[in-house]
Amino acid sequence: MSDQIQRFMFDQTNVRGEIVTLATAYHEVLTRHAYPTAVNELLGELLAAVALLTDTIKLDGTLSIEVRGQGVLSLLMAESNPGGELRAIARIAEDSHLPSERTSFRELVGEGQIVITLDPREGNRYQGIVALDHETLSGCLEAYFSQSEQLPTRLWLAADGERAGGLLLQRLPDDSQNQDTDAWERSVALADTIKTEELLGLEQREVLYRLYHEETVRVFEPKALRFGCTCSRERMADALITLGADELRDIFREQGAIDTQCHFCHTKYHYTAADIESLLDNPDALPPVIH
Repeated sequence: MSDQIQRFMFDQTNVRGEIVTLATAYHEVLTRHAYPTAVNELLGELLAAVALLTDTIKLDGTLSIEVRGQGVLSLLMAESNPGGELRAIARIAEDSHLPSERTSFRELVGEGQIVITLDPREGNRYQGIVALDHETLSGCLEAYFSQSEQLPTRLWLAADGERAGGLLLQRLPDDSQNQDTDAWERSVALADTIKTEELLGLEQREVLYRLYHEETVRVFEPKALRFGCTCSRERMADALITLGADELRDIFREQGAIDTQCHFCHTKYHYTAADIESLLDNPDALPPVIH
């Protein structure tokens, strides 16, 4: 089963949708960490969600979803970029113990908020914030669309540690082409019948056929997705520089060098005192060497 996202629409209505399936990209995220089952499943849902939102908003740039909670799981984050690359990470609160078995979204994250950041290649960065007022990740994201985009939107998300999938339906504001006043309610009611094993185990066109074989559905060419990280030696150096010149020099006096790694992909970066001194003097002078 390919990692891909596929758009579809119902002819002569103002209802559109997307369906996403992830296996290899999801596996790549999980193999870089050792999270309990409950966290693995939430990360899968979040990966599916970030892919769906990126394609829905049609963003030419980076989109990230951060779930910032006050429970045992303090952070869930997933990010996509224009090349169809996805990455994700989780952070467990200090002195907390996550259950190894399945646990609900709200039990893990507690109170908090979801921050959705749109960072286009051109134009201004935008952040939308919505409270964790719903029992599921999909419910919280639906509230974001209602609040920020003001478009009726429904999501169905699923993950089992091996595969992740999602389905999104959205009613567009333009009624001029809509010749079916019941299309939105009917398409949502049919989607509510989807089973987790169908969303995760069937090919996308088979899922759409099972749900909508009595509807006129136009299916577009799928877009490939994959795991990918946007970290680089330069970005890591920029993060180090924010510590300040005095603190960086103190670290070098104690350690002789700085070794750091990306939290998403675990790529390691090594910086000598000469590297940092050069960067402090000239931010464009850091040699592009990765260790």
